[in-house]
Amino acid sequence: MREIRLVEACHICDIAEIERLCFGEPWSEKALELLLRDGNFGVTVLEEGVPVSYVGVISAVPEGEITNVATHPDFRRRGIAGELLEFLKKEAADRGIDSLYLEVRRSNEAAKSLYEKSGFSVIGERKGFYKNPKEDAVLMGWRKE
Repeated sequence: MREIRLVEACHICDIAEIERLCFGEPWSEKALELLLRDGNFGVTVLEEGVPVSYVGVISAVPEGEITNVATHPDFRRRGIAGELLEFLKKEAADRGIDSLYLEVRRSNEAAKSLYEKSGFSVIGERKGFYKNPKEDAVLMGWRKE
């Protein structure tokens, strides 16, 4: 059974594993704990009670910076990330956040397409943003209507 909910401390270990599977420079468990403090938050998709996808937000109301969006490789191409982003936008709006920003690798066409379908648009770029491997980032943003 699929469930979408806010990230809790008990999810951090599984989310850190998703990070390791998805990114060349994954966030550590300690770094992910930032999502549990100071108005920051994360949203996770659980399958049978286990996180399979997540998104994190660093909040400075009325703005939010998306840290990472990641889905376990075994659960990709099922619409999970799209559901996650829709839930995230509602949660952000409920918290007084009316704009969200994120960086995405220039070469990551699948992610850029997902974000565009979720209402994000290109607003800039960050040269040399990614280090492993080195690549520019596309800056994308979403504003509550």
